[in-house]
Amino acid sequence: MFLETKRLNIRSIETSDENAFIEMASDGSLTEIYGDCSECHKWMGDFIKEAMKLELEDDPYHEYLAFAIEEKADHQVIGSVGSSFYEDFMEVGVTYFIGAEHRGNGYAAEALQCFVDYLFAKYDLTKLVATANVANIASCKTLEKAGFIVVETKMYQDLYDEQAEMSNIYELVKA
Repeated sequence: MFLETKRLNIRSIETSDENAFIEMASDGSLTEIYGDCSECHKWMGDFIKEAMKLELEDDPYHEYLAFAIEEKADHQVIGSVGSSFYEDFMEVGVTYFIGAEHRGNGYAAEALQCFVDYLFAKYDLTKLVATANVANIASCKTLEKAGFIVVETKMYQDLYDEQAEMSNIYELVKA
């Protein structure tokens, strides 16, 4: 898969992305998705191989799809965007992260908007969901910039959360 925005490339994850993902995990960028990432260097290679396998299966209703976000200018991997099947909602949702040193530039919203368009065009989806801890204001703003609407605020515990926390539940309905 390969998508382009004004400043970014969104592409299939490659085995050569492992070190970039490990670096982003060490800066805390993956904590909200995967919890404690202090040992991620031990499993990141397997995660990347699994992501490559799941992309070949091409089914957003099965576990997840994950793609690399890179800056067009230097092809540096700065984050990831993808989808995940939320079993508790029985819906496909979006996931994303940007490495700490690249935050605050609008990259997450830019990548997410492009990826949402791709998901709606490629798959028979009429709605996407997302969750964000209400304390994560940047993530909430990213979702809202990408067109997601808060449909509920409640205590929610995602897969890797140690406990339920107040979260916004978002939806984006296909236009």
